[in-house]
Amino acid sequence: MPYPDKFYPVVHNVAWVTRLALLGAGTIQLRAKDLNEGEALQMVSDALEAIKGTAAKLVVNDYWRAAIVAGAKHLHLGQEDLAEADLDEIRKAGLSLGISTHDDEELATALRAKPDYVALGPIFPTTLKSMRFAPQGIPKIGEWKKRIGTIPLVAIGGIKFEQSAEIFAAGADSIAVVSDVTQHADPDARVRQWLGEEVKAA
Repeated sequence: MPYPDKFYPVVHNVAWVTRLALLGAGTIQLRAKDLNEGEALQMVSDALEAIKGTAAKLVVNDYWRAAIVAGAKHLHLGQEDLAEADLDEIRKAGLSLGISTHDDEELATALRAKPDYVALGPIFPTTLKSMRFAPQGIPKIGEWKKRIGTIPLVAIGGIKFEQSAEIFAAGADSIAVVSDVTQHADPDARVRQWLGEEVKAA
């Protein structure tokens, strides 16, 4: 099974992790903000418990200490978190590492950390958080894929299912999806749609 899977939902609580795992999602990122260390550890532990017995892999966003203590296998860091994280400890714990990037300088920083995948975004305008970076657009995907070679490239930011074929064709190995699932009128049906696309794109 590739890592990360082609369909890569990003959600903010354990209920969503559970729901997605039961629907058959293979890679799920838990991205919750503003937790203290104790809260983060509890949430990561609960999420790991929730995916037991499913095919899902949990990716912990930012909280690398909680990920190590809870026994998680996968971690994702933004640039600010990367600057503060102990990469030696993360690697010693056996965690895979994905890193967010938004421009050439951030890509260079990410590549120095020898990541297991690189996320590029936002591809399109996104309403979920204010971005200081302009949308990258689809052509940037192909350009970056050439630069990073065999490292998987995850596209993120405002992507809907209807654009997935074009984004995979441009060179993305995986698409991280937030609002197209969590804000969809029928999230379960949307997830099944994405999982069907994953089979076709594989």
